[in-house]
Amino acid sequence: MIDPIKFGTDGWRGVLARDFTFENVRRVAQALADFVRDEAQKTPAKRRGLTLPIWIGYDRRFQSESFAREIARVLRGNRLNPYLLAESLPTPAVSLLTHRSKGLGIMVTASHNPANYNGIKIKSEGRVVPDGFTRMIEAHMDKTMPALNSDFPVKSGRDAYLQHLRSRADVSKISARLRHPVVIDYLHGSSAGLLEKLIPSKNLIAIRTERDPLFGGVNPEPIEDNLAALVEKVRQTKALMGLALDGDGDRIGLVDEKGVYYTPCQIFPMIIEYLVEKKKLKGKIVQAVSMGRLPARIAAARNMPFEELPVGFKHVAEKLASGDAVMGAEESGGYAWKGGLPERDGLVTALLLLEMCVTQNTTPSALWKRIEEKYGKSAFKRLDVRIHRPVADKAVFATKLLKKLPKKVLGMPIKETVQIDGLKVIVEDSSWILMRPSGTEPVMRLYAETDSPQKTADLIELAKKWLAVGHG
Repeated sequence: MIDPIKFGTDGWRGVLARDFTFENVRRVAQALADFVRDEAQKTPAKRRGLTLPIWIGYDRRFQSESFAREIARVLRGNRLNPYLLAESLPTPAVSLLTHRSKGLGIMVTASHNPANYNGIKIKSEGRVVPDGFTRMIEAHMDKTMPALNSDFPVKSGRDAYLQHLRSRADVSKISARLRHPVVIDYLHGSSAGLLEKLIPSKNLIAIRTERDPLFGGVNPEPIEDNLAALVEKVRQTKALMGLALDGDGDRIGLVDEKGVYYTPCQIFPMIIEYLVEKKKLKGKIVQAVSMGRLPARIAAARNMPFEELPVGFKHVAEKLASGDAVMGAEESGGYAWKGGLPERDGLVTALLLLEMCVTQNTTPSALWKRIEEKYGKSAFKRLDVRIHRPVADKAVFATKLLKKLPKKVLGMPIKETVQIDGLKVIVEDSSWILMRPSGTEPVMRLYAETDSPQKTADLIELAKKWLAVGHG
């Protein structure tokens, strides 16, 4: 029996040689081709889909380019119009090409996953495709045998992407005012070398730039546990800041001038404040339900609408693409705002963070201090804990757990509960905990934020006790 291929919140991922094989990659490519061809039969307007370009990108993982070539062979074998990128580029570069050409994009990447994984992301209109699109690919799986043709074009996307990045920030001003070292940690990913092209300054210090399919034994995810090398370099060079990009360049991490790691719950409020104050951006702010409380406070103080969404950047992207929101973020380090693509982009965010500091002659810690003074403190923590079995239905889980909650948490009454992607409990002083089941693994993701690290740790411990009672 052939194993089913299922797309998750950000594409399909699997373990190399077990799930992610050349055979399975051909199956996905053929299913996409069958779907495109079936859609083309519906109306004369949709027939254009047969001639629109399909851009195929790849990260620096083991065999990513070879998998990308195999996808191009299948699509060309189906008389579609694939273009293989000539170089490894970040995922947002593929999104950009789909936006400009009105075509589709396929990115071979497993993003921040361990080195023994690979995967596929599908893009359209400058962003991740909606769930309905990937469901149709799944529905077309194994309907026909893959056709192959190696006569496909190869085209560079590097210059177009660099041009796009230059349009998103005043890089000449950043270069001219960059008077202190800044460390950029590429985590061996596909963004390597691009920031230096934009800001050719001796003060820009790059680390982990070379291609290493094993990522130096560290997952290419810009979170605190993986950034010891960046922290050390920032302190050693007395840098203004350290920036880290994930394996496919759509997410970012920040370390301040003291070597202190900043969570996305700190970075997003800093971005909002800058965009509102300096760029005069006004409108709805959206974020994943797993994000912090400060954006809501900023929105209220500035009389701007605010909304929380299920986890997954696709939900943020839909709000941005429809014009319903002007900026959005997710807890894993993805940010986007009006004026560019409805897509998270680590390099675009890196440029904004640089601009924030160098044009105002300030530091990340000074910017954060201002936020805390105006809107309060944020001590955020995420912890994944193993549970007995996967949770099949998040809504049922939340309803059951809701009945087991105590009347008071941390000595305070519960102010509000939110059932989006699990159960979020908010207490009187706006401290909160989100208990979010994985859905596919026996894992419960716990997210908590209070005004002190100790209170946050206490809240996580409380949640672990509730889960022992409320889930079984």
